[in-house]
Amino acid sequence: MAGIYDFSLKTLEGGPLDLADHRGKVMLLVNTASKCGFTPQYQGLQALHARYQARGLVVIGFPCNQFGAQEPGGAEEIGHFCEKNFGVTFPVSEKIDVNGPAAAPLYRYLQTAAPGIFGSRRIKWNFTKFLVDREGRVVARFAPLTPPEKLATEVERLL
Repeated sequence: MAGIYDFSLKTLEGGPLDLADHRGKVMLLVNTASKCGFTPQYQGLQALHARYQARGLVVIGFPCNQFGAQEPGGAEEIGHFCEKNFGVTFPVSEKIDVNGPAAAPLYRYLQTAAPGIFGSRRIKWNFTKFLVDREGRVVARFAPLTPPEKLATEVERLL
C-alpha cells in the first residue's frame, strides 16, 4: 500500500506538489471551495499555517467542485480569490475530485486511512480536514464544522 509521501499532484500554477517534499513535517490536508459557507475557514487555515510553519506545519488546500458546484473557477481565479480574500500563502493544488471514480488517489488513500463517523469513507463536504504526523501517519479526520482554530492543540501535540 502506498504511503502519504508517495502522492504527487500539481499546484494551481501547474508546478509539482510532491508530498514527499514535506517529509518530517506535520501536514493539514483540506479540501476547499471558494463559494461555500465554510470558505471563511481559509482565514483560520492561513493563521495556523503562519503560526506553526516555522515549527514544521504545512497546510495544503485541495480545491474541489463536487459539493454544490462551490468551486467553479479555474486555477487563476481560485488562486486570486485565496490570495486576495484570505492572504493564503500555503500550497494549493490544482482542482481535484475527492469522491467517486475520478477521485485523486491521495483522497482515496486518506478516506481509507482515516474513515469518518461510523466508518464512512466518503468526504461529506468542503473543508474536511486530515491531520498527518511527522512520520506520515494520518492521525485524525475533522468534519467541515470543526474550525481550524480548534485544531491548534492537536497540531501543537504533533509538533
